[in-house]
Amino acid sequence: MLKSTFTPILWVLFPKPKSSKLSSYFHTNTFTNSTLPVRQNASLKHHSPIITHPSSAYIHLPFCRKRCHYCDFPIVALGSASMQIDDDPRVLNYVQWLCREINATKVEFDDRTSLETVFFGGGTPSLVPPRMVSTILETLRMKFGLSESAEISMEMDPGTFDARKMQEMMVLGVNRVSLGVQAFQEKLLSSCGRAHGLKEVHEAIDIVKSCRVENWSMDLIASLPHQTCEMWEESLRLTIEAQPTHVSVYDLQIEQGTKFGNLYTPGEFPLPSEMQSADFYKMASRMLSDANYNHYEISSYSKSGYECKHNSIYWKCKPFYGFGLGSASFIGGLRFSRPKKLNDYMNFVQNLENGIVNSSAGDHIHGKDTAMDVVMLSLRTARGLDIESFKESYGNSIVFSLIEAYKPYVESGHVVCLDEKRKCIRIDDLDDYVLDESNTEKRLAYIRLSDPEGFLLSNELISLAFRAIDS
Repeated sequence: MLKSTFTPILWVLFPKPKSSKLSSYFHTNTFTNSTLPVRQNASLKHHSPIITHPSSAYIHLPFCRKRCHYCDFPIVALGSASMQIDDDPRVLNYVQWLCREINATKVEFDDRTSLETVFFGGGTPSLVPPRMVSTILETLRMKFGLSESAEISMEMDPGTFDARKMQEMMVLGVNRVSLGVQAFQEKLLSSCGRAHGLKEVHEAIDIVKSCRVENWSMDLIASLPHQTCEMWEESLRLTIEAQPTHVSVYDLQIEQGTKFGNLYTPGEFPLPSEMQSADFYKMASRMLSDANYNHYEISSYSKSGYECKHNSIYWKCKPFYGFGLGSASFIGGLRFSRPKKLNDYMNFVQNLENGIVNSSAGDHIHGKDTAMDVVMLSLRTARGLDIESFKESYGNSIVFSLIEAYKPYVESGHVVCLDEKRKCIRIDDLDDYVLDESNTEKRLAYIRLSDPEGFLLSNELISLAFRAIDS
């Protein structure tokens, strides 16, 4: 899950774990404890885009065996004996409320299309019994339709599933697994408060492979307390040897109210310095790229053809549903967040059923906030910001302001400008590509951040873009 220090930009629930000094700009937590948690964008409008029906759904399953020391997510800790929770009333009750929310959601589109991606995040979704996952999937299928080729992802932690459960999940349609390894050192796992140890990590990898899960990702956390370069290199090496088709690399973010927040100060020992964190990031970029993983997004690496389709919905600012405790949705141009506390969430669902709230209604409101979303999310990716599309939606003046702000960083190599053939544009030629719109052979097509130096400076570069747009 990524979290931002910026407001009031889009917040979406996203695969764990907590990020990052490096990528912390992405998500802003707009959760409230109110039962009416609606937030709309500013009302500045240029061109209204076509409103499309969401084809993706995020499902939050908040259950964990215990709370990790860095975690401030909305979870329900079940206890250490939580491998056997088939009859746990807390889980059954939550799933019932979740399905009630799905069924009560109004669908106000004539061109209804089936869901193409579903992402079970948490929490630890692999703790939930397959029969309850089946109930959720069937509820989604009956309400929205579910494509036969849909990407169905599930976060799974070592020690929370065996081969039988993995096979049962696959029979239900789960075809992508995100394995929350985080580290390959017993000491680090223990110091983070993880419920699993190194033995469970290797067992989980063996289960995923023996069950022939073709599309699976491994999550790692950098900048943990007492983590050394040697430890990080070992984790990356063992990850590469395990041969997942996707790797997510996050940098630890210290949150107030967590155990780590009480113990540690960012940048001070035993946490690494910013320079050491940057070295960790560069090492990951180098080692994973050398192993033929494409660095397609600031925290994401994949083998060719195995990019996460669900997460790509976020990067492209496409609409999506969010269901469950603390989840967020983006429908019809509206950001909508559910409460983080369980009682408030149940009140919200009741109000949704009674027509007091509507999580998918409202006019599309387009303005500076949306422009900032597009820039922020696009610059997370290797593809970068599509200048022509951005210009059509928001006008030339914002594009010119953005380019002027970035010129020093184009010269320093942190920002890369590309033509339509994705060839680099030199700083000396940039004005020709920007100002002479009649010359179709010289047209600025994309702006992206360089890898890894530009990505490392992403907080500053995104802030600079926000100031240029706001002006």
